[in-house]
Amino acid sequence: MNNIFLITKREFLTQVKKKSFIILTILAPVLLVAFGAVIGLMFKANESHSVIEVVDKSGLFKNQLKSSEQLKYVFVSAADEKSKINNLKGNESLDGILVLPELKNQNFDDLQKNTRLVINNKIGFDTKQKIVSDITDVIKKEKIKQLGIAEKQLINLDKSFTLKTINVSENNKEDSDLGFGVKSGLSILLMYVTFMFIIIYGVRVMRSVLEEKNNRVVEIIISSVKPFELMMGKILGVTLVALTQFLVWITMSVIGALVLNTGFSSIQKNIPGGNEELASKLDIAQIATQISHNLLELNFPLIIFVFIVFFLLGYIFYSSIYAAIGSAVDNETETQQFTLFAILPLMLGMYGSFSLMNNPDGPLGFWLSIIPFTSPVAMIARIPFGVPAWQIALSIALLLMTTIFMIFVAGKIYRVGILMYGNKATLKEIWKWIKG
Repeated sequence: MNNIFLITKREFLTQVKKKSFIILTILAPVLLVAFGAVIGLMFKANESHSVIEVVDKSGLFKNQLKSSEQLKYVFVSAADEKSKINNLKGNESLDGILVLPELKNQNFDDLQKNTRLVINNKIGFDTKQKIVSDITDVIKKEKIKQLGIAEKQLINLDKSFTLKTINVSENNKEDSDLGFGVKSGLSILLMYVTFMFIIIYGVRVMRSVLEEKNNRVVEIIISSVKPFELMMGKILGVTLVALTQFLVWITMSVIGALVLNTGFSSIQKNIPGGNEELASKLDIAQIATQISHNLLELNFPLIIFVFIVFFLLGYIFYSSIYAAIGSAVDNETETQQFTLFAILPLMLGMYGSFSLMNNPDGPLGFWLSIIPFTSPVAMIARIPFGVPAWQIALSIALLLMTTIFMIFVAGKIYRVGILMYGNKATLKEIWKWIKG
């Protein structure tokens, strides 16, 4: 046991003392937020800003087609139609000309057949759909007027119905759509982080074992310690490295949520009305405040506890498999035929968990979060929505027993494979090692 502790300590200190580890641990959340901001700016920068001249021969659309930041309508005389179209090519300040024909006998079918958009160059799909939507809205309003329905009646007709949901299991708390979205986002984030880190750190254990085996360093090491102690020391050392990163990131996330909650609340109070730009900022502040409120109202102690427990057990479970694979082969190329056995169950649990958003308590969610091969990601995906205590306890117990069994199996493979060179391991031989 003392040897396991010494090897774990060495593996842990070797990793956390690296400058790259410290920089990545601190900057990773910042880079993630910056990456999201850059993606948002890229979408915003790629927004189309089109100018469309409108020849309205029907007289129906003159005051109906409203310009926006992305699409500007400029109405021109019907007499200028031909000259405008002839001069359109090469006109960099104009993207197209929308020709709306005369409306005869209120025949909107003819209007649709004869309406055309002449463009200078290719326009975006969103721009075209916006033009179609604007024309459709005008025609819809005109048809409703013909039916004798007033504007106020139309607005009342289009008014959507909002259903207020009260959850009696959460002290009669209102279960809003935004709250569900926050839970879904947190669920996907935790699930994806767990999936990626189990694979990343599991592969790190496998490569470390493979490197020591190829360098013959392991022959010297196991003269002082048992192969099982060496394997467990490596797994536990890397586990503590991953746990350290997670604890730092969790702390930064909670602090960030508190700061956002306070900061946006103050923005709401200080923004005056009467300004569209400031009003849009106020909307952003309100949404951010609501999101931070919903995050802080979640049962974070339970979420963090479940996340850490299932990550640790899941990581040790799969790292044992990776360590066994690293000891059974001689190079990284040969690992590919075995790593599939470790990746497939995790992928099954992750992609299966995407369906949990609509029914977290359904039979699929239950079994994915109970079966040890998929529970490390599935239970973490379910926990923001609330999971009964007995299911959490049962899942932990099954995962713990399976992890201990996997460590035992991996130890038998590791003990034989770590000292074998030049012999390509097959599934049949590995089965003999386990039995022996």
